[in-house]
Amino acid sequence: MRLQSAIAAVATFIILVAAITITVFSQNQPPEKPSFETPLEKKTSEKTSEKGDSPENIPLPEGSYKHPDRFSPRPSKSISKDEVERLKLALHKASYFKPLENGSVQCLLCPRHCFIKDGDRGACRVRANYGGTLYALTYGKPVALNNDPIEKKPLNHFLPGTKSLSVATIGCNFGCVFCQNWHISQEYPENGNHLDLIAYVSELLPDKKDLTQLLPSEIVQLAKLLNADSISYTYTEPSVFFEYMLDTAKEARKAGLKNVWVTCGYLEEKPLHELCKYLDAANVDLKGFSEEFYSRYCGSTLAPVLKTLMILKEEKVWFEITNLVIPQANDSDEMIRKMCVWIRENLGTDVPLHFSRFIPHYKLQDRPETPFATLQRAAKIAKEEGIKYVYIGNVWTKGVEDTLCPNCGKTIVKREFMNVLENNIKDGKCKFCNAPIPGVWSK
Repeated sequence: MRLQSAIAAVATFIILVAAITITVFSQNQPPEKPSFETPLEKKTSEKTSEKGDSPENIPLPEGSYKHPDRFSPRPSKSISKDEVERLKLALHKASYFKPLENGSVQCLLCPRHCFIKDGDRGACRVRANYGGTLYALTYGKPVALNNDPIEKKPLNHFLPGTKSLSVATIGCNFGCVFCQNWHISQEYPENGNHLDLIAYVSELLPDKKDLTQLLPSEIVQLAKLLNADSISYTYTEPSVFFEYMLDTAKEARKAGLKNVWVTCGYLEEKPLHELCKYLDAANVDLKGFSEEFYSRYCGSTLAPVLKTLMILKEEKVWFEITNLVIPQANDSDEMIRKMCVWIRENLGTDVPLHFSRFIPHYKLQDRPETPFATLQRAAKIAKEEGIKYVYIGNVWTKGVEDTLCPNCGKTIVKREFMNVLENNIKDGKCKFCNAPIPGVWSK
């Protein structure tokens, strides 16, 4: 009876968690003026010194759509330490920061390098300074937890057909005007549903007493209960819950689970190298290929993202790239081609590239969904530039997610909207012609 009850509980968990809607509560007060500085203007002048075309000089296309205003730091209101404790947020000491005079600190986790006064927060809204020490407010406070197919990340060359327990906290160090998860990425942690989610999940953890946090070891325990083969840090920007992600990744590695990082790629080199020791795969959103696009549409810079991609290659972490193709923003043949040339010359032709359909979200609702013909054109350009594995996502068209052997041309993995229907890869090779297929195909 106990076994049957446990199975029923797991089944209920899978069904209900998949349907969870993250609820956040809007603020009635206007946002306060930010009290931190982000040296982004200096970053926008950086040049990409690696091989291939420099992205800075590609003009955005003109048309009937209005480009967003240039980015300015988002307001990040103060929150007292007493309020953090009252709301059951975390006071977990951050890993990468530098104390400054007068109790201020400089965060060194991501390329923003926020200067944060005592009592204030950085641009991500989830890292606060109290008495000259920087704290991560969302450690152990997930607001999203789902058992996803690995293809949803998307990862098409990593353990196809397996499940990945996917976790996120509130917060992001980007400000993308097209974000589909803006209700959690652009929120304050005090407005999240972490306590409700933790209370719900605790029903699967009979020995759990503390209902204010979900520990890294407990995430691993849940992944095991749900027969997941990996844990994905995703949905918002995992870099801003770096310590939580890293500690969970360490526990997952001990338990024989894989770790997946789904990211905008905006992380400083030192923490990235530390994280890579425990990463098995990553999907990086390469959102466009110009500093102008990153400035206007993401409130960020491109050069550090390109550096992240090269470090992942250097560290031998399997990774794939996603490019969300947005009409009249990053969809010109010139920008797509130069991006593909850079990928070919700096990362190689074996890196899978996913072109994803834009659907109007958040602040960017002045244009339609990406036409399928545009996605086909992008895929054609990528193949012309030698990229071997090109996919189209966020569409229902059959065949665009299939993996084809570049040697014999046969379909070796057949997919239909994140479901694997057929897998003809054996021991990392095409079953038909024995050609090696890059990726991670076995556990």
